[in-house]
Amino acid sequence: MLTVSWPWVWFLLPLPLIIWWFHRRNTRNLSGQVTQEREPLLPQALWLKDLPGVSNHGGPPSNLRRSQWLWLLALWILLLAALSRPQQIGEPVAFPVSGRDLMLAVDISPSMEETDMVIQGQSLNRLDAIKVVVDDFIVKRRGDRLGLLLFATEPYIQAPLTFDHTTLRVLLAEAGIGMAGRATAIGDAIGLAVKRLRERPQEQRVLILLTDGANTAGNVTPDKAAEIAAAAGVRIHTIGIGADAMIQQGLFGPREIHPSRDLDEDQLQAIAQITGGRYFRARNLQDLREIYQILDRIEPLELDGRSYRPITELFIWPAGLAAMIWLVLVLGTHRGNLPLPVQQLGQRLLARGNRRRADD
Repeated sequence: MLTVSWPWVWFLLPLPLIIWWFHRRNTRNLSGQVTQEREPLLPQALWLKDLPGVSNHGGPPSNLRRSQWLWLLALWILLLAALSRPQQIGEPVAFPVSGRDLMLAVDISPSMEETDMVIQGQSLNRLDAIKVVVDDFIVKRRGDRLGLLLFATEPYIQAPLTFDHTTLRVLLAEAGIGMAGRATAIGDAIGLAVKRLRERPQEQRVLILLTDGANTAGNVTPDKAAEIAAAAGVRIHTIGIGADAMIQQGLFGPREIHPSRDLDEDQLQAIAQITGGRYFRARNLQDLREIYQILDRIEPLELDGRSYRPITELFIWPAGLAAMIWLVLVLGTHRGNLPLPVQQLGQRLLARGNRRRADD
């Protein structure tokens, strides 16, 4: 859409006619004869009075050729067009919508290597199953700032809070078991997440913590970390992952094992309760998918629908064309004092103008 920022500039369009009228009135006596001795109200510009056919006595340019008048009129209109600031306003572009600030904390201790998750008949370890489900969750969270925290003996930020979900998914896929040690520091992981989230707006600070074990390392206990999180307004949803039982083939035949025996469900429930979140149990891949679907519902996006229109300034075009017309007029006025190539260019332009007038 084309528009102008200062449309009032166009009120100046008749200004040259008004000036000419006052100029003419000032240079005539009472009988209507031209007075040569009186100074004009607004003297002509030096370049204008030297144009071919313009009188040199300072009077009105009554004998200016019609084509020259058209050039001057075009010059004035182009200058006004540039001063009015024409703009091209583009289609609305949406701002990144503002939703939750979600930190995803994923356990990468060696116990996550347990292959008790099944997808399409193929056994996966727990971390690979998490990558599949969380990747889908990230895709759906358009408008959220998402961050990724990995923890084992030590927690660390794999990706800070960002709208760049594509990079976040790549960093999640690159996470490997044992990268942060062999123990599980749940309390320290919560503490680091709270540190990153507490600067964000309240009511938008959410941590989703996923683990398959109990707190076995760290400087802060999970209960103390949960209290710190609650004081900072961080809501924590905890997920315990791992099958309750599975059949394993042994030397003496199949036997039942309990791969989630180290999972401290009471601790995870307490963390969620203290911070106002919820605890979920994922015994298989389907449970994990359903949990993240529930999280989508209980942590809805808060879209505000703001947008802006890109603006392109167009004044350069009429201003540039006006400068070209000015140059043509100056070349025609001072063609005798210019270098030969410039003189030849001016002569060509003038000859073309003369031919057009002869045709008229």
